[in-house]
Amino acid sequence: MSQRIQHYLREHTSVIEALSAEVATITSMIELCIQRLGEGNKIMICGNGGSAADAQHIAAELIGRFVGDRRALPAVALTTDTSALTAIANDYGYDAVFSRQVEGLGRAGDVLLSISTSGNSESITEASRAATALGMHTMALTGKGGGVLAPLVDLALVVPSEVTAHIQECHIVIGHLLCDGIERGLELV
Repeated sequence: MSQRIQHYLREHTSVIEALSAEVATITSMIELCIQRLGEGNKIMICGNGGSAADAQHIAAELIGRFVGDRRALPAVALTTDTSALTAIANDYGYDAVFSRQVEGLGRAGDVLLSISTSGNSESITEASRAATALGMHTMALTGKGGGVLAPLVDLALVVPSEVTAHIQECHIVIGHLLCDGIERGLELV
């Protein structure tokens, strides 16, 4: 067991260290969010499974607080309205659960952050397509080469790993970096 734990931690550290090559992309994502929020737009976030939990976590940090007390920032996790999710899945199919919400809640100038470890989830790619059609700015956190999602969005950060757990660990680190950068960029802390 001890060897397995050490191996896991070495893999984790290696993937986290590889994110150093993505500083420019992370900075661009932060700058886009700062600009859009500064102009009165909102950030919408979606993901499935563990990525849904990350979407909710990031939205909570923005609308609540990350570091210090400050005004609430307009952020919405599209993963939380069970009535909307189940009605849309029932009436239109699961692939539409996020795109229908984007169509109803999104506006040109808003930002959609899509999170998918594989980049191949239809519900996520459809949300990104809907956001683009509305004139929203699109960003994605993926792994496993980026899948279908990476080329669909304005800014994609593809975690250099094939291991879902390590990709998810990096996604929440990136989410925290986004929250920190947004707070500091808007001079809220």
